[in-house]
Amino acid sequence: MIELLAPAGDLNKLKTAIHFGADAVYVGGSAFSLRANAKNFGEEELLEAVKYVHDAKKKIYVAVNIFAFNDDFDELKKYFVFLQKANVDAVIISDPGVICVCKEVAPGLEIHLSTQANTTNKYAAKFWADNGVKRIVLARETKLEDIKGIREYLPDDVEIEAFVHGAMCISYSGRCLLSNALTGRSSNRGDCVQACRWEFEFYEKNRKGSPLTIGEDGRGTYIMNSKDLNMIEHIDKLIEAGVYSFKVEGRMKSPYYVASVINAYRKAIDLYYKDPKNYKPSQALIDELFKNSHRDYTTGFYFGEKDSVCLETSQPKCDYEFIAEVRGYDEGKGMLLVEMRNRFQKGDVLEILSNNDEYWNKQLKIEEMYDEKGNPIDDAKLVQQKIYIKTDMKLTERDILRKRV
Repeated sequence: MIELLAPAGDLNKLKTAIHFGADAVYVGGSAFSLRANAKNFGEEELLEAVKYVHDAKKKIYVAVNIFAFNDDFDELKKYFVFLQKANVDAVIISDPGVICVCKEVAPGLEIHLSTQANTTNKYAAKFWADNGVKRIVLARETKLEDIKGIREYLPDDVEIEAFVHGAMCISYSGRCLLSNALTGRSSNRGDCVQACRWEFEFYEKNRKGSPLTIGEDGRGTYIMNSKDLNMIEHIDKLIEAGVYSFKVEGRMKSPYYVASVINAYRKAIDLYYKDPKNYKPSQALIDELFKNSHRDYTTGFYFGEKDSVCLETSQPKCDYEFIAEVRGYDEGKGMLLVEMRNRFQKGDVLEILSNNDEYWNKQLKIEEMYDEKGNPIDDAKLVQQKIYIKTDMKLTERDILRKRV
């Protein structure tokens, strides 16, 4: 059985990912991770996260994937010792020097090679395997046919991980200098401003008053703006190529995004194992990935296509709004307790996002709702207000209510 690996930018997203079916999560600490602007995990939070994940019999990996400078290593050594004591399941590293230090000070830590190491061939993969790496996170530029060759060349106990869904960097394997050049914030040390998503105008040197019309609309050009990866229709091909871990991008994304994407891939993977030779995701699973924030979709480089640039807009789109998160069901009252995220009113018809197929995509019309003191309300407009909704649908904590916009 392959692994579904979810992003977790904070503890709430981690718990959401586990609820919706992730087999493992990857997180960043407060330093040494390539998502410095995610909330991330301090040491106490990380210990709590490890306990929560292990209690659920899942795995947790910690990204330590910056390109390090000399003055990083004293703290890195201490951090690896802490991670080993915390009993994390693996660390994700890109820098060979950091790998050497990790093996020296924390030999019990399993090492996964970050996609930032841009491994695209079997010889590089074997080199890393020979140097103690237990999993290779392949570069996004790797084609399916090359993955097959890499899998055949590696020892059986070395795993292959690949991205299956989410935002893609316009630069090779994420090694971008644009953020550094324009803002002084290093993308290779976790502080990228995503300058490639900005709106640019281009000029010929002698015609500075006349911008060139390269894929341009009224708001600018987007020739550096990548489409989002979506491989849900090709899970069978990835598994047949030898991918063990399906990685979803998105430590900076919302809990709703994590819930929607992980839910879809969990159901799709389970569907594959019911009939591997005839895998075909339902239209509902395909549609689910259009119900969260996304850019136009692509299959990236897996099939050798070159259609990954989104020329229309740099802005993501979403037809659904995250309305409320379920906190539990009160059997005695016959009511659902939710925590409000966006405004809704009596009479609204909401859609359910649940890990339970009995309720997933079902409609819930709001006919009665009350505040925590039992007062009836018609308009839920206070952010994070706890609200009781009358229904016989016994949803569980962390299920989600959403509304088509």
